Amino acid sequence: MNKSELIEKIAATAGLTKADSKKALDATLVAIKDALAAGEKVALVGFGTFAVSERPAREGINPSTLDKIQIAAKKVAKFKAGSELNAAL
Repeated sequence: MNKSELIEKIAATAGLTKADSKKALDATLVAIKDALAAGEKVALVGFGTFAVSERPAREGINPSTLDKIQIAAKKVAKFKAGSELNAAL
């Protein structure tokens, strides 16, 4: 399912127009992104939790030359599915 298909599904389920559904989805995604950028967790009970995790710097290997390279530390977004989502799968 892509974003436009998700918007159509939201519109059909919630009885909204596609334009209103797109605005609602975009606002939700922006709110989640802003919260993660601020270092906060976003917990949607029954669905799952979005969180930020830090990966430390490490040494890797360039597969084409087999030279050792340094991989910088970075922050990554993580998602842990909730119990209701796991049960639905």
